[in-house]
Amino acid sequence: MSETTAISLWDNSSAEPDVGSPMNSDDICDVAIIGAGYTGLSTAYHAAQKGLNCHVIEAQHIGYGGSGRNVGLVNAGLWLPPQDVHAMLGKTASVPLMKTLGDMPDYVFSLIEKHQIACEPHRSGTIHAAHAPKGFQDLQRRAEGWRQMGVEVNLLNAAEVADKTGSTAFYGGLLDHRAGTINPMGFARGLARMAKTAGATISTGVTAQSLSRENGLWHVRTARGMVTAKYVVIATNAYSDELWPGLCQSYTTIPFFQLSTKPLGSRISGILKENQGLWDTAPIMFSLRRDNFDRLIIGSMGAVHGNIKGLSQRWASKTLRRIYPALGPVAFESAWHGKIAMTPDHIFRIHRPSENLFAPIGYNGRGIITGTLFGQALADLMIGAREDRLPVPVTDLHPVRNQRLKSVFFNTAFAINQFWKGF
Repeated sequence: MSETTAISLWDNSSAEPDVGSPMNSDDICDVAIIGAGYTGLSTAYHAAQKGLNCHVIEAQHIGYGGSGRNVGLVNAGLWLPPQDVHAMLGKTASVPLMKTLGDMPDYVFSLIEKHQIACEPHRSGTIHAAHAPKGFQDLQRRAEGWRQMGVEVNLLNAAEVADKTGSTAFYGGLLDHRAGTINPMGFARGLARMAKTAGATISTGVTAQSLSRENGLWHVRTARGMVTAKYVVIATNAYSDELWPGLCQSYTTIPFFQLSTKPLGSRISGILKENQGLWDTAPIMFSLRRDNFDRLIIGSMGAVHGNIKGLSQRWASKTLRRIYPALGPVAFESAWHGKIAMTPDHIFRIHRPSENLFAPIGYNGRGIITGTLFGQALADLMIGAREDRLPVPVTDLHPVRNQRLKSVFFNTAFAINQFWKGF
């Protein structure tokens, strides 16, 4: 894929092929899946493995949404500390949920190994770095929450995190050995290959225009034909549109941008030398990782302003100089942003707007494990598993109050942050 059409660095650098193909006729199947990201492709793979006939419909290409624009951190758990999840859901519900999410990196990496997905996997953990003393206090609380659940995570002091990251800019960190990093587009394409091998159909470049139900069957209409199915999964998350009324009003969209340097070779030998991914505790967080070609990939909340030259590039350059003053000037080769679907309580949802219609939503920055998990769980449900076996209860759609105002506020705050820290 050429540099002009690629949606991210990962779109260019993924070694996995894109196995999507055009849709040229009507189809009748068991499961129609709208969206070829982690959720849709995981659903197709797991359902096809169980004998269901699946058809994935994607308006662009595989991984076009958040899956191909991801940071690529395979993190365990939720955005929230375990204690907060317990307080909101009660331990009867929260403990099994957190255990499942804690085990999901294992499952993701087992799929990568079993199916030999070419996605640059590194299972060396991720580091949540303290940007200030208050941030380290938050990490201490998170570590205690996990330890109370029997999960051993490493709380690092400033010297220890400096050894891991190559930077003295942090006040400590939390190393989670369950986690790791991948090329996120490579994983999405790998899931697509797995699903197709299992018997699923993946049609790209075709938009679902309308949904209707008649005589117990769903009809997904497109410009290239109609897919008729017993079940429909709307697997579009932050990239949902008005296909189903109210779905895209049920979360708040947060943009997240990234810039990748040109390969830096031995210049970054001491930076994240064990290939951990990193994100910090600041209210407007930033992320940092490296790839197999010795690029640094740095990002933060907000949209790209100015591509590889402009406001975002100035922010990235200054942030790298602050964290790694000895690194010197770097050149950037790509910039992109994606969208994160945030819910008011930072906990994801599985909506069922109508019979046999499911819409997982609101991954809150945990798309890799959550999308993979939801695909597996929905496939089980469609072959007869009890609904109470789902990761979270099925809920009705509810609009987020003042959603547009919140989006404007966040986008403005993120742009100001780039401007302020870029000068």
